[in-house]
Amino acid sequence: MAMTRTQKAAAVEQLVEKLEQTPTIYITNYSGLTVEQATELRSRFREAGVEYKVIKNTMLRLAMERIGGYDEVFGALHGPTAVAFSAEPSAPGRIIKKYLDDTKGELPALKGAHVEGAVYHADALEVLASLKSKDELIGEIIGLLQSPITNVVGALQAQGGNIVGAIKTIAEKAQA
Repeated sequence: MAMTRTQKAAAVEQLVEKLEQTPTIYITNYSGLTVEQATELRSRFREAGVEYKVIKNTMLRLAMERIGGYDEVFGALHGPTAVAFSAEPSAPGRIIKKYLDDTKGELPALKGAHVEGAVYHADALEVLASLKSKDELIGEIIGLLQSPITNVVGALQAQGGNIVGAIKTIAEKAQA
C-alpha cells in the first residue's frame, strides 16, 4: 500500500529529526542480502547501539535538503539504500567491516558516509572502521596528560635522592 502525502511528510519530518540528533550516518547498499543475513546484520548493529533502516532515497534526500550540508552525499542516494545512524563515528564502519570479513561477502556495500560534517565515499570503509571511538580518544588524552605529571614526579624524586646523596657525601668529606 502506497503512503499518502501526509504519511510521506511525517516520515520526512522524522528523518529530519533523526539526522539532526545523529552526527553519523552510513549509507549502504543492502540489495542481495538474504533475510537471514539482513537479520544478522541488524542484530550486530543493534548490539552496538546503531540503528539500521531501509529508507527511500527521495525521502532521505528531502530530509537532507531541509537540514542542509549533505549535498556531497546525494550521489550515494541511488538504488536500494539502508542507512546506519550512530552517535559513535566508527561503530557502523567496524560492524560492516567485521560482517564482510566474517561472511567473506561484498554486502552491505558502503555507498557513502556523513560523519560529523565530513563526507566519506564508498572506498573509505577501511578508514572509517579504523577511526577511534570517543572513549578511546579520551583514554589516550588522559594518558598523555598523566604521563608528563608522572615523569615530573619521578624526576623530582630521583633528583631529591641525588641531592640527599650529594649532601651526605659532602658532609662525610667535611667530617673527615
